[in-house]
Amino acid sequence: MFDIGISEIAVIAVVALVVIGPERLPKVARTIGTLLGRAQRYVNDVKAEVNREMELDELRKLQTQMQDAAHGLQEQVSTTGAEMQSAVHDMEKQLHEGDTPAATGTEPAQPANGDAGLMTPLSEPPLDAAPSAAYPAATELPPLADKPAQSSLFPEHTIR
Repeated sequence: MFDIGISEIAVIAVVALVVIGPERLPKVARTIGTLLGRAQRYVNDVKAEVNREMELDELRKLQTQMQDAAHGLQEQVSTTGAEMQSAVHDMEKQLHEGDTPAATGTEPAQPANGDAGLMTPLSEPPLDAAPSAAYPAATELPPLADKPAQSSLFPEHTIR
């Protein structure tokens, strides 16, 4: 803080001893020490307050950045949701209007990866058809075991 050497301190001590006197010098030294301690604590408190304000300012900036990012993400999700909802609505409209490839005379577009099984329309069996003809595997059920089976996820529970 101050550039004071030992020789300057000795001169100040001799002058203080002569001016103040030997009886009052210890009391004055204690008072000066107390005042210097208070001054140091005050300076440290001010430094700590300035550091807290700087950290608080950084946290506020971070908070605004996070809020902006969350708002942008929310807008993106709502936009994507609206697009998906309109696409579903268009598909429902096409299904209700009977705008199928068979009705229009056009063939469905084949996927680029060659997986045509995913694009085939679902067909249901006619209502008057026998269930065994539409679903032959459903008529033959395996025999039931005599004792109940145990669940693989929860061994303590049995499946009845």
